[in-house]
Amino acid sequence: MKTPASVSNTGISGSLWIHRQQSEFLGGERTNLLEKIDELGSITKAAKAVGISYKTAWDTVNMINNLAEKPLVDRSAGGKGGGGTSLTAEGKKVITQFKTIQEEHRKFLDNLEGRLGDTESLYKFLRRISMKVSARNTFAGSVTAITKGAVNAEVTLSLKGGIPLTAVVTNGAIDNLGLKVGAEAYAIIKASSVIIGTDLHDARVSARNVFCGTIAKIIEGPVNTEVDVEIGGGNTVSAVITHDSSIRLELKVGGHACALFKASSVIIGVN
Repeated sequence: MKTPASVSNTGISGSLWIHRQQSEFLGGERTNLLEKIDELGSITKAAKAVGISYKTAWDTVNMINNLAEKPLVDRSAGGKGGGGTSLTAEGKKVITQFKTIQEEHRKFLDNLEGRLGDTESLYKFLRRISMKVSARNTFAGSVTAITKGAVNAEVTLSLKGGIPLTAVVTNGAIDNLGLKVGAEAYAIIKASSVIIGTDLHDARVSARNVFCGTIAKIIEGPVNTEVDVEIGGGNTVSAVITHDSSIRLELKVGGHACALFKASSVIIGVN
């Protein structure tokens, strides 16, 4: 069972289970089923009330009774009156104990929320790292400028540390993504689209994005070499270049390098 989230937009919830013999014994959903059985006196009615099939409810009751030291559910044989089902004294005791644990569990989560403070920022971070894309470079930022042309639009994102990144996308993409100044967005760039150079501070290039920094990692292969450049603000750009280029540029960890890529090579995404 999921404990209810806090009143704010972002809260902490958790699943609570009691285990017996390395098996899940009691949780919120099963406790709810037991309570409905005791209230309605029928597994059929209880199953309907909690939204599960009669077979699932029956199998669940069997499993609970099998794992419990004493039966929690008493089923009387059917007859003219159809029989009846109720909780045993042990069943009622276990439910009371489970509710006590639930209350303490919720108090623990509420206390944890208070200690964490702004959980909204934690939620945003978890959303970012949960994305799965094949591109090696994924940056989170906020939109600082949008300049529309006849067909395409130039979008500027501010990354961590205030580093600006420029992308060119279609006007249709701006509308479809709901992009506007102040909105959060992601910039995604394939490592193969990144060019590595040295001593480019005074160079004039057409690529809008030129980030200079320190080489953090080099993974050499027989054909291609992977190069990671730390550009400040906790941002790292990954590039895949030819092995010959790596040798010719005399790249080494700790050395200076610049990563550059065209604005048209940037894909913009939003949650």
